Amino acid sequence: MTEMTYAYGAGTLLGIAALAVALLLVLIMRFRVHAFLALTVVSIMVALVTKVPFDKVVPTLLGGFGSTLAGVALLVGLGAMIGRLLEVSGGAKVLADTLINKFGSHRAPFALGIASLLFGFPIFFDAGLVVMLPIIFSVAKQFGGSTLKYALPAAGAFAVMHALVPPHPGPVAAAELLGANIGLLVMLGLIIAIPTWYIGSYLFGLYAGKKFDVKLPRSFLSAVEVDYEHQPPSFGMVMTILMLPLALIFLETGLNTAIVMGAVPGDNALVNFLRMLGKTPIALLITVLFALIVFSGRHSRQHLEKICEGALGPICGIILVTGAGGMFGGVLRASGIGDALAGVLSDTGMPIIVAAFVISTALRVAQGSATVALTTTAALIAPLVETATGLSQFDLCFIVIAIAGGATVLSHVNDSGFWLVGRFLEMDEKTTLKTWTVMETLLGSTAFLLALMGSLLL
Repeated sequence: MTEMTYAYGAGTLLGIAALAVALLLVLIMRFRVHAFLALTVVSIMVALVTKVPFDKVVPTLLGGFGSTLAGVALLVGLGAMIGRLLEVSGGAKVLADTLINKFGSHRAPFALGIASLLFGFPIFFDAGLVVMLPIIFSVAKQFGGSTLKYALPAAGAFAVMHALVPPHPGPVAAAELLGANIGLLVMLGLIIAIPTWYIGSYLFGLYAGKKFDVKLPRSFLSAVEVDYEHQPPSFGMVMTILMLPLALIFLETGLNTAIVMGAVPGDNALVNFLRMLGKTPIALLITVLFALIVFSGRHSRQHLEKICEGALGPICGIILVTGAGGMFGGVLRASGIGDALAGVLSDTGMPIIVAAFVISTALRVAQGSATVALTTTAALIAPLVETATGLSQFDLCFIVIAIAGGATVLSHVNDSGFWLVGRFLEMDEKTTLKTWTVMETLLGSTAFLLALMGSLLL
């Protein structure tokens, strides 16, 4: 194999990388340039400075952008459609009401959190929180106490699902860059997400609810027009829609494990067909089609088409930023910066999973976007992962979760989620820092520690 040669040595390349990240942060934070534009501009500048041949600059940009979107866009689009169909049909309210009746009024925060965990599988943080807020406020008004007691367990549930579990764009993009198995990541992400939520969101939410008396907002806010003209879906149907993609993905993972163990033949046509159905894009597509069939008796085809159309608009920015993060990573790899960083980290002896968390945390704190931090970190450590020996698929998934943990901690004024939660709950910045920022830090740190323990045990 021919050894790659680069224009500069490791020290110069790392200096360029530091300046590139600093410029990226200045553009986003100081001059308020959109992350998509900032990432594109900085990617071009890095390619030119590191002397990537002129005729290779655009192919390098498009290669990184396209390869990232190939694994992300389908999952994000289909997941958004599932979430929107459940929103408009009233499925979210049915889910919350049923769980509260099941768990009892004294465990209303726990019920809201569980509902948000379930609903947070296909829907993004922002959209999920907006959908649940009217339900949260209604429950808080009915049972009394600080709104934080009910809001933080639900908001934390959406945050942890968005950070750790596909089909959300951050973990999907990181998994694509590091070569982690998406199906296995879904399983491990869920296993880690539940105790992470319980410790960092539910228990802290109860504590914060006692310490900070946050009153109900002056008005109940909702950006979702729920269909009240038709009978909402049953709790069982909502659960079926939410669990269908999980069941299909688990089927693929189980069959893959059985093939490795020699229990079933790997060249069997039926086995491979079932494994195809369990691939995440196919599983989500089947779920969308199933949901459309279920709701076709309540809505016209034109209405269902508008619901799906409305689901795609809000996610365009997320997809483009994710693709631009992959573009930036592609330029870093082509310039040799990623290899230089891998060499430095190898020399320090820092474990890959720890380095992943540290780098992701630094990017998260500096520029605010969890998606940018997650995608950029995965791109930076990809060469280190490629050259490491003995890394199993479990290890790769735990590294992705560690990156996601770092991309979650210390949400502050440069993070849109900070302002979203603070404004919706009508908290001042100081209270938001003491509640939301602390909760996000607990979630990210807990996820990282659990991933570290998992990597040591498996």
